[in-house]
Order: sequence, then C-alpha cells, then structure tokens
Amino acid sequence: MVRAGFRMLVDSQPDLEVVGEAGDGQAALDLLGATRADVVLMDVRMPVMDGVEATRRILQDDRETAPRVIVLTTFDLDEYAFAALQAGASAFLLKDAAPPDLLAAIRAVQAGDAVVAPSTTRRLLDHFVQPSGSRSVVSEATTRRLAEVTDREREVLGLIARGLTNPEIAATLVVSEATVKTHVGRLLAKTGSRDRVQLVLLALEAGLG
Repeated sequence: MVRAGFRMLVDSQPDLEVVGEAGDGQAALDLLGATRADVVLMDVRMPVMDGVEATRRILQDDRETAPRVIVLTTFDLDEYAFAALQAGASAFLLKDAAPPDLLAAIRAVQAGDAVVAPSTTRRLLDHFVQPSGSRSVVSEATTRRLAEVTDREREVLGLIARGLTNPEIAATLVVSEATVKTHVGRLLAKTGSRDRVQLVLLALEAGLG
C-alpha cells in the first residue's frame, strides 16, 4: 500500500515516471540489473536484504553512474538509516514527509544535489553527537579529512550539520550566498566529500553542529 501511494504520487507528475517496484533489497538489485533508473526510493527495514546493504551494493561499483538513493524510513531515529547515508545515499526522509517535500527531494537528487531535512539532521545530531560535557573521540581518518579546513569553513560545516540552507548560512554569518557556495565547494574538495549529505556525516563524526 505504501509503494502504491508513492507510485500514484510520482506518476502524477509530468516529469517523473516510476519504472519499477520491488518488495525487498535483493529484488531491487535484480530489477536495477535490467531496468535503468535515475533515483531509487529505498526503505530501510525489508526482508531478504535490508535497505542499508542494498544501498551499499547499488553504489559500490561506480557512484557517478549508479542511481542516486533516497532513504525512506518510518522511524524518527534509525541507526540503519544513518548507516545507509554512510553507504552513499543522497537523501534521508521520513515516509510521512509531505508530498511536495518528497517530490522536491526526488528532483533535487536527480539533479545531483543532496537532501537532509533539517528536522532529520536535528534527530541525527541528538542521537549521535555526544552530550554536552562528555568527551568525543574523533577518528584519525576524520581528523585527516579536516586537516586543511579553515576555521571559517569549520563554522560553515557546523551550520550545514544543523540543517541550514546556503541562504540561511549566509544570513547567520552575514556574508553573501555566493561566499557560502564558495566555502561549501572548498569543503567538498578538501574533505573528499561527494555531496552535502557526506558533509553532514563528516560533521557528525567530528562532533560539529
């Protein structure tokens, strides 16, 4: 029933088309082997193969040519969904997201952008970042990725982790949106991140936000 609802919503749009449905991760992989898709709406908890492993396998060979994955979950806090983002998913949304938000996410991801809703980012931060006053351990790999990042870029990274958009970051820092875009581009290059989702994950791992 959930898939039927998503199909009706997507097919109602003149620029979008559902090319297939699958009931579990393995079936999705099999279908993608025979059907070209630009974006995959991936559930997290499924039989046979869960969405985390399916996302990892979809993206393991060539993330540039593979379909982009939007992770959908019923749960406000879900470690599996976080793992799917680490596996390379480009967006994280709850299944009860408003239809315009889901459609906007599909279009954004298809265009090469990444989507992490502010409310979702806040939940991830609340769940994964150490409580105030406790000591967090940052891995050597994360430290290396941040080695060339300037103080201002760290500030921007922290605001990205809080779910702020570029205009909101510009207003917070009292700079132009073009300047923020420059900072984001440098963060992507310096940290080896593919998109904004990976910047959020990096910030979480570094205890920023």
